[in-house]
Amino acid sequence: MLQAVKGNAVKVLPGLFARRMKLNEDYLMELDPGCLLQNFYIEAGIIPPGGQVINDPDKAKMHWGWEAPSCQLRGHFLGHWLSAAAALCAGEEKPELKARIDFIVNELARCQELNGGEWVGSIPEKYFAMMKPGRYIWSPQYTMHKTIMGLKDIYAQLGNKTALQILDKLADWYVRWVKDMRKEDPAAVYSGEQAGMLEVWADLFALTKQEKYLFLTRAYENNALFERLDAGGDALTDDHANASIPLAHGAARIAEITGDKKWIKRLEAFWKTAVTDRGMFATTGCNAGEFWIPPHSQGRYMGNEDQEFCTVYNMVRTAEYLYRMTGKKEYADYIERALYNGFLAQQNKETGMPTYFLPMLPGSKKKWGSKTRDFWCCFGTMVQAQTMYPELVWYTDGKDVTVSQYIPSEAEIALDGGKVIVSQRVHMKDYNNQVLFDEHSEGRVSRWSLRFEVKSETGAAWTLKLRVPCWIAGDPIVSMNGKAVKGKIKEGYIEISRKWEEDTVDVFFPSEVRFEPLDGAEELVCAVDGPIVLAGLIDRDVGICGDLEDPESILLPEQSHTYGAFVWTQNVYMTRRQRENFRVVPLYEVTDEKYTIYFTSN
Repeated sequence: MLQAVKGNAVKVLPGLFARRMKLNEDYLMELDPGCLLQNFYIEAGIIPPGGQVINDPDKAKMHWGWEAPSCQLRGHFLGHWLSAAAALCAGEEKPELKARIDFIVNELARCQELNGGEWVGSIPEKYFAMMKPGRYIWSPQYTMHKTIMGLKDIYAQLGNKTALQILDKLADWYVRWVKDMRKEDPAAVYSGEQAGMLEVWADLFALTKQEKYLFLTRAYENNALFERLDAGGDALTDDHANASIPLAHGAARIAEITGDKKWIKRLEAFWKTAVTDRGMFATTGCNAGEFWIPPHSQGRYMGNEDQEFCTVYNMVRTAEYLYRMTGKKEYADYIERALYNGFLAQQNKETGMPTYFLPMLPGSKKKWGSKTRDFWCCFGTMVQAQTMYPELVWYTDGKDVTVSQYIPSEAEIALDGGKVIVSQRVHMKDYNNQVLFDEHSEGRVSRWSLRFEVKSETGAAWTLKLRVPCWIAGDPIVSMNGKAVKGKIKEGYIEISRKWEEDTVDVFFPSEVRFEPLDGAEELVCAVDGPIVLAGLIDRDVGICGDLEDPESILLPEQSHTYGAFVWTQNVYMTRRQRENFRVVPLYEVTDEKYTIYFTSN
């Protein structure tokens, strides 16, 4: 089984992903800790500063939208904030952010004491009582899961014992509530969008070995979705997508802890029905209006509410579990496409704000959230998503090093043969310190020309494994210390085995634009450059004319040999020989422009 290299062992180097991470960190730091705590304060009987009389909502130090005190989901965002902040502080020293974490955790302990010593919710305990008679209440278990998750991550990644003490007391409340519900209304335990609870209780059992967490894990494991997965067939169509995906995380975590093959089969069955047998939009999304689209029917569900971002984030987490368990590159390929066309495409490249959905209709426009007045669920998953990049790149089984994603980064890895330091960067020729461009692509800048540098303190022998992307157009070109070599390819990875000292590996993955048809409406096609979905900057479907097997006859690359020609701003084209020509750019570069992804092929 592979283990991800993460925490302070990995550093993301300058480039597209580092820029997006910095945007996200700036947003986390911009939010006021008192506002993040406002609903916890109110529930504990503390009046937030400025919260007594609000004459001007624009100037009040309050969070609104789904964080407003009148919203039943209020307080969900703080847990996401804690998890994201924990990941950043675990990666490197960030004293100001760490101080904010400590303040918030201490204030939560204060709120818990004022609430009687156990409850530490941003919502009242009575919301759980309202689930029992079947009255509608908006997802109290979802809301509480975020707080539990955030505190768990603060303890697991930063060792904050106060966070664990809060959880220990809160778990006593949950144990008592579960026991009461088993007598009065067993279905209540599986109400209120509870799916994430299975994984977080399993996490806490693994961290503490306390019996109460094992009891809670078992209390949440008998879900109807698992019964449907056991039965085989389509277990998801028309089900709430983001309410079901976290159950896969719970299954994966239990499988890791226990080794029980039943849970591994359930996780694999979930992936089969969610991805393999269902198909997807080119961007990896497969939901409309938050519900799973029937298999291979995406063409019938194009709209303004496709690809909820929470589902992208949670499916990447599912794929990452499977990748670690199996090492199969199909999961890494999926993650790569989701990163470019979900993580990046649904984050505003200027403000860092998320878009709830990714519209697929011709002439769509992304709707961005505001910094303090919306706080949809996707705000929470977005701030966590932008901290994930370091832990998706480098993996090891203790003997060898596997590269899953091509993100500029450096890692320090402890192998059986000793410590190694490995890095990867986009590699281009430097002509007298002038314009940088890649020698393989006829003067075009290519993000897929990569240089890996290895430093080994012992000179031990091990294998460097480089994923060969599913989109590659031709054979990879590999050189070792400046000399061409023929890399051995095994099960989708280039394998380079040697005694490493200070060595350099250069790899080039040739790519090309492909036109992919849409399931359920195969006359519609989307241009995909490597893993990157391209969007036409045009407000309607004007069709695509020409030979789709010859994309160069349809798309003319925009080339730019300037100091600002960074590789991540490339993959830009102009259509040619069309009834109406237009510019085509990576979907993640689209901000406020109207765009069209799918075009009718003629």
